[in-house]
Amino acid sequence: MSSDSPPTEGASGDKLSEADASRLHEARQKILDELGKIIVGQESVIDEIMICLFSRGHVMLEGVPGLAKTLMISTLARTLDLSFSRIQFTPDLMPADVTGTEIIEEDRSTGHRDFRFMEGPLFANVILADEINRTPPKTQAALLEAMQERQVTVGRNRHELPDPFFVLATQNPIEQEGTYPLPEAQQDRFMFKVYVEYPSFDEEFEVARRTTGTQSAEPQPVLGAEEIMRLQQLVRQVPVSDHVVRYALSMVRQTRVGNDGVPDFVDDLVGWGAGPRAVQFLILGGKARALLQGRFHVQVEDIQALAKPVLRHRMVVNFAAESEGVTSDEVIDRIIAATPTTEDELSRDARFQKIFAS
Repeated sequence: MSSDSPPTEGASGDKLSEADASRLHEARQKILDELGKIIVGQESVIDEIMICLFSRGHVMLEGVPGLAKTLMISTLARTLDLSFSRIQFTPDLMPADVTGTEIIEEDRSTGHRDFRFMEGPLFANVILADEINRTPPKTQAALLEAMQERQVTVGRNRHELPDPFFVLATQNPIEQEGTYPLPEAQQDRFMFKVYVEYPSFDEEFEVARRTTGTQSAEPQPVLGAEEIMRLQQLVRQVPVSDHVVRYALSMVRQTRVGNDGVPDFVDDLVGWGAGPRAVQFLILGGKARALLQGRFHVQVEDIQALAKPVLRHRMVVNFAAESEGVTSDEVIDRIIAATPTTEDELSRDARFQKIFAS
């Protein structure tokens, strides 16, 4: 888009100027540059984390130990100049250990006693919920309530959490003994589920070279809390066409077993599909991804790129799929391949006419 292009009007009615839109694209590059001083590779993971952050969502990271998940998150907090808190979830962790508790405080001059709320580690901008599946459901629920409401209730009092508030939970896919896996309904609170993969040979070579020497680097903060909240508002103003909304809807509605127009392979392989929150996160994530890449509008490719992190924890494959080794990611790939990308093709396809009419 040329420099003299007119501003775009978002859903809120505010004007989204090119200068505003370029700020998030520039911020992305600055964050990547600073993280690159510490973290080797994992650009796709970092991009998806940033999309969640600027969409006001939360993210679950899954990967084997030793892939620098904790280091990545703590470095990101320093790069964003935000307060950071790490909570190591264990089987004996109680809700009050996370949210905080009320204590009795005595005024020594008067002898008067009163309750005072002592904040827990949840009162920070960036929260690392490390190994969330190792703590009992009661403590998991306390965290998930705070994620949804952005406040905690202790006794009769509500306490607002700081803004921005961003939770990154990690899960270890191995060593499942003694764990409390999050039910699918609670995983739905996370905008993305992101897989952290092993590094490539060259990336692991660089990790070994950096971490066994004497050199150390310190990332510099590039964004503060006020600027992040401003960018989160800009994301909401990005326009999205009706066609892209219908495309996102068609993707999600094809995961729902037994509905009209659902592909046969979904009926054969899926136990149950994604709810309306998936559509909301696909569109909102698409807006953030567009701005991060320097664009003013959401494209079908944005929805396709975010389909796996949004849908993989919202749809559950059945026993038949598990017995054949079919994963939710493979089902999503097949749904993408079976979904026309143009408006004309979608409107003419009899199967999608059934989906839109149901």
